[in-house]
Amino acid sequence: MKAVPLPRPRASARRRVWVLAVAALVSVAVVWAYHYPPQHYASPMRDWLPAQPDRELTDDERASRVVFRQILLTPALQSRSSKIAFMFLTPGTLPFERLWEKFFEGHEGRYTIYVHASRERPEHVSPLFIGRDVHSDKVQWGTISMIDAERRLLANALQDIDNQHFVLLSDSCVPLHNFDYVYDYLMGTNLSFIDSFYDPGPHGNFRYSRNMLPEVREADFRKGSQWFSLKRQHALMTIADSLYYTKFKLYCKPGMEDGRNCYADEHYLPTLFNMMDPNGISNWSVTHVDWSEGKWHPKAYRAQDVSYELLKNITSIDMSHHVTSDSQRIETHNPCLWNGVKRPCYLFARKFYPESMNNLMNLFSNYTLF
Repeated sequence: MKAVPLPRPRASARRRVWVLAVAALVSVAVVWAYHYPPQHYASPMRDWLPAQPDRELTDDERASRVVFRQILLTPALQSRSSKIAFMFLTPGTLPFERLWEKFFEGHEGRYTIYVHASRERPEHVSPLFIGRDVHSDKVQWGTISMIDAERRLLANALQDIDNQHFVLLSDSCVPLHNFDYVYDYLMGTNLSFIDSFYDPGPHGNFRYSRNMLPEVREADFRKGSQWFSLKRQHALMTIADSLYYTKFKLYCKPGMEDGRNCYADEHYLPTLFNMMDPNGISNWSVTHVDWSEGKWHPKAYRAQDVSYELLKNITSIDMSHHVTSDSQRIETHNPCLWNGVKRPCYLFARKFYPESMNNLMNLFSNYTLF
């Protein structure tokens, strides 16, 4: 009888040694790559966190960054009925309540309304707005009181855990699209829509004060429209901030040294989020404002200006536009990217006179384009 050869245990032992050696090499490579990444590598998680300055942080800075980091790293609350908070900042009565009522109609449970009236108690013509006034205080244009009102609105809206996006609107704002379009646009991305750009001119960085050092450098100073739309994390950061808010309260106001006039509502949030989460903001506002006339105030629309063509032109804009205020008047145009896809930039528009109500109601009721 022919003998059957027995198994060779040495080969299995060699195979196990080889597997262990490869695993060890892979482990070393992973650890090395983690601690010594390639020169141009950026961790996706690090992109979410505030950049560390190349100097020793002050105690207040360190405390602020700990809070901001914790907020950014905390997952958004999972709500069965996520809502958008529509926050109206107005001197008094809202002239377009009937238009907004038409916009909200049939979408109960997907929105909440908050009204901050700074001069007089508003008279509401829509039942949707009755009982939606928040405790308000006087607001003076160009001063920190504008930021105070925004934070007051955010604090009220954040009490509802279902509110996941927070839109700031004025009394002259109107919707450009139907509710479903707006809801999907805001809820479908992880961005906050904050306008923020660098302007080296007299209406930009000339307003910067060195008294903001060391926490706010001139290189970090930004300008933008005050009409924002914030995701919940950024709304929490805005009301939690004390350090940077105080810097702007003290050193960004009208009538400063050297004839400078700084307006906190144009600089505070654009600068704060440029510093703390630049990859988490869009750098354009979803509220359209026409500054093409080159005046101190944007173009305002009378009844005769409001037409299908006007709204179609605004809703077709898919590039954000900024112009510096220095002598070079440098223009920049960037695509409005929504989850990496180029899309129309604007969901709302201002400034519309109350006399345009009937034209707007007719357009909003009869055209499905918007």
